[in-house]
Amino acid sequence: MICSAVNAQEGRPMHEVYSMMVFNFVKYVQWPSDDNTKEFIIGVIGNSDIYNTLNSWYAGKAKGNKVYVIKKFKDASELSDCQVVFIDRSKSGEFDAVNNKVKGKGTLVVTDRNGLGSKGSCINFKTVDEKLRFELNQHAIEASNLKVASALASMAILI
Repeated sequence: MICSAVNAQEGRPMHEVYSMMVFNFVKYVQWPSDDNTKEFIIGVIGNSDIYNTLNSWYAGKAKGNKVYVIKKFKDASELSDCQVVFIDRSKSGEFDAVNNKVKGKGTLVVTDRNGLGSKGSCINFKTVDEKLRFELNQHAIEASNLKVASALASMAILI
């Protein structure tokens, strides 16, 4: 279950909190059913700690008839097809290029910088009263041909 607000002082390193939340978002999103690949790819742009955590915790695990694959990209030019792409705050300048590259391809774009939720990120992390929350941009979700469970939407700050 995703916590709608995670207190940064809970003792876990923030890269682990982000990794768990990104992974848990997947449980509440429905991708287009015309995808016949055997891999469910989560891409990370920036933050090696989040990439390493996702890779060590989830790579190779089953997701239905697919298997999780975690890939790291330096920037939008390296990005290949992914079901999820996380853009770290340090690489938020790549947002427009990433968003244009994955538009309409069934990719959940997750970001971590104020303003990117309203700019078109599907999910954007946001700190509110020292708690990590997330914004959900319903228009961006629909434009990405994705569907989000109401349970996830009820925990989000809706845009």
